[in-house]
Amino acid sequence: MITFCIWCYDPTHFPIPAEKPGTMRSSLTLVGILWAFLSLVTAVASSTSYFLPYWLFGSQLGKPVSFSTFRRCNYPVRGKERSLIMVEECGRYASFSAIPSLAWQMCTVVTGAGCVLLLLVALAAVLSCCMEELISRMMGRCMGAAQFVGGLLISSGCALYPLGWNSPEIMQTCGNISNQFQLGTCRLGWGYYCAGGGAAAAMLICTWLSCFAVRNPKPVMLVESIMRNTNSYSVELDHCLKL
Repeated sequence: MITFCIWCYDPTHFPIPAEKPGTMRSSLTLVGILWAFLSLVTAVASSTSYFLPYWLFGSQLGKPVSFSTFRRCNYPVRGKERSLIMVEECGRYASFSAIPSLAWQMCTVVTGAGCVLLLLVALAAVLSCCMEELISRMMGRCMGAAQFVGGLLISSGCALYPLGWNSPEIMQTCGNISNQFQLGTCRLGWGYYCAGGGAAAAMLICTWLSCFAVRNPKPVMLVESIMRNTNSYSVELDHCLKL
């Protein structure tokens, strides 16, 4: 009898509730799924606009020229007889120090850091759509705070960008009349607006939605699981003691 009761006390004998096959649970609520989608859209929009050289449009030697912070399309080179010709291709500057102005160098760093933050949060948010208990409610709010910081960094980069319009390279493209916050003959491109719009959406919308994105705090879900298992063990124990 003693041996039998010890066998009854063996936890491996107790049945453990199994999840239904074919089901996929999410850490997020319906609002959280919307948050994950918007997080991905804002991160992709900001990062794409950061990489593409379409923040500023102008012309030089009769050819269209465009810039971002660290890339440009169409640039002049010395040809035969020391004449200037335009090379019609896009590329980044040869080195960080070759970026036309200090303001654009700072803009490159802070905007890039903001895009990295938004991409990391978007990746975690998308994964949490199909993985249970991946993030807790507190972690979701921390991710929202990271999105706010990322959007703030990108917005700071957009604010720094006009400070570099007085560099000689930009003035040559903008009719030699551009200055800080004065475009001259140039105009802002869609990349600048896309970066700023993505940053604003991340700061204002995604940060707010992250407060309601996760179902329950992870500790509460853990306690509920322990209570369910404890109740199952109690039923088995009572059954063994009655034998």
